[in-house]
Amino acid sequence: MKILTGQTALVTGASAGIGEALARKLAAEGVNLVLVARSQEKLEHLANELSQKHSVRCMPLVADLSQPHCGQALLQAVTSLDAKIDILVNNAGFGTYGHFESISPEAEQDEIAVNVAALVDLTHVFLPAMLQRGKGAVLNIASTAAFQPVPYLAVYAATKSFVLSFSEALWAEYKERGVHVVALCPSAVETSFISHLGDESVRGTSVFSKTLTPEHVADQALVALRGKKAIHIVGIKNWLMIMSLRFAPRAVVASAGAKMMRPVSGIK
Repeated sequence: MKILTGQTALVTGASAGIGEALARKLAAEGVNLVLVARSQEKLEHLANELSQKHSVRCMPLVADLSQPHCGQALLQAVTSLDAKIDILVNNAGFGTYGHFESISPEAEQDEIAVNVAALVDLTHVFLPAMLQRGKGAVLNIASTAAFQPVPYLAVYAATKSFVLSFSEALWAEYKERGVHVVALCPSAVETSFISHLGDESVRGTSVFSKTLTPEHVADQALVALRGKKAIHIVGIKNWLMIMSLRFAPRAVVASAGAKMMRPVSGIK
């Protein structure tokens, strides 16, 4: 088992949901933390709690990851804290749900910026130092949605497909150089992500009717970090479902997804 104690992890989206749960798990393992999110009050409260409870260094950094060049700004902030990042957790992200033409273009551009551009940017700025040290890890939070098109979650699923492909490529590039890159792929998780989709009827779909807990996903994230695989799918049922998709025509998969995810109200 890989020893995480004494390392420093940067976790984006750390103020709630999977990010907060993973921060708690890492702190309990003796990992120092750089906690990144937009909510200063939540970050400071969590940082104070974890540092006192687990005697680790917890550094809150407020950042809006939808802004260009956010990675360089975070690197400068981390450098000013005299910290080095051993584990990068690209967790921050959000989704948009509904008929594509009804969703705000600005919201979807921000979604792409946070889910894709910021993830790439942060990996660009923190990976080189890991390579110089010959060790490190990058954990990218993807989704089971990454393995197929998801109508009414079209942009979200597409961003997660990018995260999955990107993670697999870097895994193959760097596995012999001491840096482990892995994509964690959970199904729906009971976090504010669901309520922020803006349509509570989404809970009536088969995809969101049953959810995982953030704590369970965080436990699986630690397994992924300690492993050697490029992809870690959360749950055997999810694994079986994803494997079966490989044998189905993509048009059939997309059409089935449309039936499963169609909003209850609005255009049919």
